[in-house]
Amino acid sequence: MERHRTEPAPVRIVLVVVALIFLVLILFVPLLAVFVQAFGKGVEAYRAALAEPDTLSALELTLLTAALVVPLNAVFGLAAAWLVTRFRLPGKAALITLLDVPFSVSPVISGMAFVLLFGASGFFGAWLQAHDVKIIFALPGIVLATLFVTSPLVARELIPLLSSQGTTEEESALTLGASGWRTFWHVSLPKMRWGLLYGVVLCNARAMGEFGAVSVVSGHIRGVTNTLPLHIEVLYNEYQFSAAFAVSSLLTLLALATLVVKSWVEWRGRPGRAA
Repeated sequence: MERHRTEPAPVRIVLVVVALIFLVLILFVPLLAVFVQAFGKGVEAYRAALAEPDTLSALELTLLTAALVVPLNAVFGLAAAWLVTRFRLPGKAALITLLDVPFSVSPVISGMAFVLLFGASGFFGAWLQAHDVKIIFALPGIVLATLFVTSPLVARELIPLLSSQGTTEEESALTLGASGWRTFWHVSLPKMRWGLLYGVVLCNARAMGEFGAVSVVSGHIRGVTNTLPLHIEVLYNEYQFSAAFAVSSLLTLLALATLVVKSWVEWRGRPGRAA
């Protein structure tokens, strides 16, 4: 049965046209421009830019950071969502608000906070130097900064999902004699798997594209602590525009791959395809 539409046909046409114009001008044209500029000096120049050692180092660091951050945030997000939705806690609203702090704080400020804690003149700086532990201007600082800015993503996907599902099935499993872990692995986790995967995909996309917080804690050491977004900035500032756009296209392809996975997760996670 066709749903009743209140908007007249001209209004619907105008809305569709406006949406299409917005998509073309704001999304498709800029993305197309990136690839046009990337191949502006030919395929060989494009390949050379991607094969450059600093680019490969930035790519490796970006993927390594995402590989470390995403599993940690998946565990944290699952634990936080489980705590908020499955237990009666005083101050639950305050806890949920705290989860959103990384969304409201500027990434640059979060990076500065880690510098104040772990930098040479920071709160733990003297102890870290005495024990030859390097966090700022090294991989641990990049991971910590990225971990902070992406920490709410998985939890924020799971909290409404777990709240809507309730606890009936878990209670039934426990009544029938299943242990807590068995109930979690065989009842709870299958119900939330698509929401969890969706949060992981979003976390991965943000981790690979993070600039502000990583820029502060990395030190911009070329070939050592520059991720792909930082390497693109360096190339652009050095007027190596073709190389900058070539690396930008690589980051764009990673983002598009993430978008494809996100769309697949959304499709598989629809109620009719939950199985």
